[in-house]
Amino acid sequence: MSSVEQLKDRTKNFAIEVIKVVQSMPKDRTSEILAKQLVRAATSVGANYRSACRARSKADFISKISIVEEEADEVQYWMELVMSLNVLPDQQLARLYREASELTAIFTASRQTAKRNSRRWG
Repeated sequence: MSSVEQLKDRTKNFAIEVIKVVQSMPKDRTSEILAKQLVRAATSVGANYRSACRARSKADFISKISIVEEEADEVQYWMELVMSLNVLPDQQLARLYREASELTAIFTASRQTAKRNSRRWG
């Protein structure tokens, strides 16, 4: 399996795991808002990565991978709020938070490499 396909699977599995954790959140108004934002951002990572894989040009790829990077970082933000507000125990989100951090780092490096290579080769 190619690294692209592995990353597609990884982002999809990440979204599935976030959805499962969110289902255990309390049903109060604040938790529901946080849950909705967290699921939206987590599912957006994989969806936008798939879109980036189909980019029509280097510039299109850079633009799309930047969105993926932003969404992965946004997942971290929503998780930080959930943890800070004690909506879920930290241990329930710790592994997923690490995964969100790793995905953010991967997509940041990918964007930086693509930008560097586009300047070099024009």
